[in-house]
Amino acid sequence: QQQQQQQPQPLMYGRYPPQYLYFEQYAYPHAIPTGGGIVPGMANMHIAQAGFRPAPQMGQMRAPVQLQQQGFYPPQMPMYNQMSSSNVTPQVLSQMCGPQQSGGAPIFSIDVECVATGPQHNKRAVAQIALVDQNEKVRCNLIVKPKEKVFSYLTGLTGLTKEIIDQKGVSFDDAINEIKRLLPSNAVLVGQNILKDVQWVGLIEGKDFQGMRDLAGLYRVYNQNYKKYTYFSLQHEARALLAVIQEEPHDAATDAIISVRLYNLYQNISKNPRLMQAVEALLLNTPVEKSFAAKYPVYDKVCMGRRKECKCGAPFFY
Repeated sequence: QQQQQQQPQPLMYGRYPPQYLYFEQYAYPHAIPTGGGIVPGMANMHIAQAGFRPAPQMGQMRAPVQLQQQGFYPPQMPMYNQMSSSNVTPQVLSQMCGPQQSGGAPIFSIDVECVATGPQHNKRAVAQIALVDQNEKVRCNLIVKPKEKVFSYLTGLTGLTKEIIDQKGVSFDDAINEIKRLLPSNAVLVGQNILKDVQWVGLIEGKDFQGMRDLAGLYRVYNQNYKKYTYFSLQHEARALLAVIQEEPHDAATDAIISVRLYNLYQNISKNPRLMQAVEALLLNTPVEKSFAAKYPVYDKVCMGRRKECKCGAPFFY
């Protein structure tokens, strides 16, 4: 019994005091050893005796790569093999989003927001492009002036207006050239239905980048009730797994950051069956919020492409 009491305890959310938090986009409650990594059992040891030092003060924004260079490290996976699926919460999972430093292909996320060039759901033009790297650093966030006449800016969904695009917009060609300049040819692009974003900006796999990883496929869950896979939106994945609630309007940079965070999470937990089982349960059991298109099948006289409510007559290709 005495030996069992001395067994290391798994790190739990909120175990450490606020001065040992660091902030990136929002708080990650970590106690971080100067030697790197997180040691199992630290919850029952005094911080100073364990060789820990305080992370940056609350609200001090630093990218993970800066934290690593300065002796602060995101949580590592080995300690989490002690956890059972019952105590895995979004708050716990949000601590597991540090990028893997494996020396492999660089990871980027690209996200596109579109305005409507006509009332049909297939009449769209690129109006914002964001590129984010695996450390969640926004490499560029560009407002784009569409070549076609804008029918609706879909402001409730995109946050874009005529004034924003007129004042900050660059040409589509200049935007794409900047994306290609920043994106390494050996990069792997990650995102929700990432192929669609790649097609919007005209990038070529094998030339402009190496490959793609679709979050919709990584986080799909086989539903025994319906005998088929269930796919989730980026907003649902963020809510269920990271406790991040995305309100409209959308923003390309924010969506790309969340995509990177979810991909890093998958990389860190995908080889742990218990954690993956817990993630699937969270995805299935978290109530699904209505999407913008579900709430507004027609917005500003524009069909939003809901199959059941579509009356514009434009074809669906998916």
